[in-house]
Formats: sequence, structure tokens, C-alpha cells
Amino acid sequence: MYLGIDCGTQGTKALLMTADGVAHGRGYAAHQLIERPTGAREQDPHWWVDAMRTSIRQAVGLRGGEVLAIGVSGQQHGLVVLDEAKQVIRPAKLWNDTETAPQNAALVERLGGKSAVMQRFGILPLTGYTVSKLLWLKECEPENFSRIRHILLPHEYLNFWLTGKICAEYGDASGTAFFDVRTRSWIREILDEIDGGTGQLAASLPPLLSAEEMVGVVRAEVAAELSLSPGCMVSTGGGDNMMGAIGTGNVREGIVTLSLGTSSTVYSFRDQPSEMDASVAPFCSSSGGWLPLVCTMNATNVITQALKVLGKSVDDIDPVLASTVPGADGITFLPFLNGERTPDLPTAQGSVFGLSATNFSADNFLRSLIEGVTFGILNGLQLILQGAPATTIQLIGGGARSKEWRQMLADATGALVQIPLEEEAGCLGAVIQAIYAYDHSKGTAPSFADLSKRLVKIDEEKTVLARPENLELYRVARERYNQTLAAQYPDR
Repeated sequence: MYLGIDCGTQGTKALLMTADGVAHGRGYAAHQLIERPTGAREQDPHWWVDAMRTSIRQAVGLRGGEVLAIGVSGQQHGLVVLDEAKQVIRPAKLWNDTETAPQNAALVERLGGKSAVMQRFGILPLTGYTVSKLLWLKECEPENFSRIRHILLPHEYLNFWLTGKICAEYGDASGTAFFDVRTRSWIREILDEIDGGTGQLAASLPPLLSAEEMVGVVRAEVAAELSLSPGCMVSTGGGDNMMGAIGTGNVREGIVTLSLGTSSTVYSFRDQPSEMDASVAPFCSSSGGWLPLVCTMNATNVITQALKVLGKSVDDIDPVLASTVPGADGITFLPFLNGERTPDLPTAQGSVFGLSATNFSADNFLRSLIEGVTFGILNGLQLILQGAPATTIQLIGGGARSKEWRQMLADATGALVQIPLEEEAGCLGAVIQAIYAYDHSKGTAPSFADLSKRLVKIDEEKTVLARPENLELYRVARERYNQTLAAQYPDR
């Protein structure tokens, strides 16, 4: 048995699975969220631990002693800081925290500007990445900053709680923006810019492990508490996008994964790092390659809020999309309720255009919002593919449950849209990563491609083919969206 954990923004999930890909148990526990009008979004790391405890117990039942290895997937970019006693100093600032936008802009400027930063370090810090959170902490909470002795990401903190050992891996580390994705090493120069060259931050970084290495064995007290085998091992795991890539078979070139969750991400595996637009995050994968990625911060969270305002539910999405036409009869919605990362507009707000007495209906309004979310992420896909058309898209996340939204993506791209049979791609990716590392520890050497071929299955009933007659309609609607975006934010 293998256990995959996925610690997201809204909650933690667990999946118990055998090496042949059969699921034997699942668990889930929700998280609280700290939000402030300043753009702050934080969570106490202890909440993640409590949720992981609950979800593991639900998933394993009486079979905890059969678990050979655990893999942990975690929300990217969150900053967890520990003191000398390895105790949490303050709540973790999350990936969607925009309170640090001024610090991010100032840091990029101090490092020479966007072009210079990309040339020197191979990655451009964006609001939400980990690095600006450190500068914010120094400027806004200097006493807490002075106590930092360990810098961790969410999944690394859970690994630490499980094993008592602190370490990092290349995929999640590349989302900090103080990690060189080309050389796979930490960038001290950026951290020195924050702490004044004292070396405090550089000394707080964890050692890096590769995908086939194990973090360690579960602590005896944890094994006893959760009824796990005393020899249960913990793999390196990785960021949620990296685990989502593994869980959708995105471990070789030619595959695109698109996630429609609280945020929306799109990414495609590469064997080598490649030069791309600065809006593309040139991350490493957690499977030995690279994973260029684009993230938009407004996705299903915006739609959920809109449904509440309109007095509708998620069950209304498919009927609304089926009964309205592409382009929402001329309405364009820029869905930036949480600022935006791509394009880099951390202080942007949502706005709607093109309303008239004849098109202003609840159904058109909802369609325009879903189209706005969709067009934003498809702009990112275009950057990743560098103009080449998408042929097949692996769709995951809560939005993938909507048949009509799947159809919208197929019609707007001309691609074949497929849904993995296992909905929890992050959990499945963590399981596969755990199997990969465990097998390597026992002297066998499976490839991620072989494991994915065996364990990642497609739900054929949910596969969607593009309808050619709608391709031009969506092209026009998307062009209108981009023209509106350019007019509202000409300096983006």
C-alpha cells in the first residue's frame, strides 16, 4: 500500500492505493483561511497537520500497517518559517497572498529590473512567490524575521512533521524564486539582498534531494498515533502542480495538463530548460525534468462567488453554458477578484464590459465570467506552447467536473480534452512519486513514464472532442477579451 497526501488551500486529501493503481481508501479535512483587506491570505501550518491526521485516518482505516511509503503534495509558494527550536514562528503566507506585492516590485527593481533578473537568475519573481514574503517579513515583522532559522514550503513542513527531517526537492523549490532552475541550486545572491548579506537566510535553507531519494522514516510517535508501520517511509513529494503533472502522466514531452481549481494552472513537461516569455514560470518538475507553468489566480473561487451572488449553484453551470452562445452575446468579464499573477497585475480588480439592455442576463453574465477565466489560462497555454496548437489536454481540478466547461475548452482550442479517471491528480502523483522512490530504495529503478503508463488511466466517457463550428466564435470572443485587457492595463 502507498499513501498520497495533497495539502491544498481549501483542505487536505489522502489517497490509499496499491501498486497496481487500485484505490482502497480516501480522506479529506478542510482548512481555515485567514484573510485581510490588505490582500493577506494565511494559514497556520498546524492546521495542515491536523487535517493530514484526519485525512490519513479516514483513508487507511485499519490498514495503516500495510503502508510502505507516503508521498506529500503541497500548495506551492507558501512561506513557513521556524525558529531555532524548529517551532513555527507565525502563520504561513500563501501562494495567493498579494499583500507582498510592493515588496516583490521593490526586490525586482533592486536586483536590476525584470530583464536583468531573468538573465541573471533564469526566473522572474512574481507576487505570490516565496521570496517577496521574506522581504515583507523583514520590513513588517522584523522581530519575527530575526528569529528565522529554517525556511520551508508547505509540503516540506508536512514532511518534517512526519519524519523530523528538513529537506527540499527541485520542483517545489523552483517556485520560491531564490532557486536557479538551470543549475538546480539555491541563489544566495537574492537572499543576501534581503538580509543585507548576513547569511541568515542562506543558512536557513534546507538541503536538496532528488526524486529517487527518501526523506526518511516516519517518526515512531507519528506511526503509533496514525497506526502506520514503524518502517513506513516518506518520499520527497513536491508542489501540487508538480504532483499533478506526475498524476496526469505529464512526465514526457507532448502532454499538457490544465488544472481548474481555486487557481488555474497549465503546464507541459520539458526534457531541457527553454527560453520563454517572462510570464511563464520556468519551474523544474519533480520527475527529473522541467515544467514551464502559467498560473492565474482567479478560477473556480471566482465562479463560486458569482454563483452565490446570482443565487445559483454548481448544478446550474452546465445548463447555463448549454443554453447560451460563445461570446456571451458581447459581454466581456475580466475576473481579477484576487488581483492576478498572469498577467502580473497584483492590484487589479474584476470588471465587466459590453453590457446592454438586450444582453444583460444572469446566464450571459455567468458565461462571460467562465469565459474570462478560460481565456486567461488559454493565453498562458499559448505562451507555453510558443504558438503551437494544443492537440491533447489533460484536464483536472474541480472545474473538470463540468461537461460544458470541458466542451468550451475543446471548442476554444481545437484540442482533445481528456479527464483522468482518478480525480485527485495531486494525490495520485504523490502515490506514484512514493512508489518511484520506494522502489529505488529497494534497488529497482522504474521510470516515471512506466509508472504513469500503468497507473494513470483516462475516463473515456468524459473525453470531449472539439466542435469546429465554434472555433471561430471563441476566437472572436477571446480577441475581444484580449483587446479589453490591453485597453484597461496598457502597461501590463
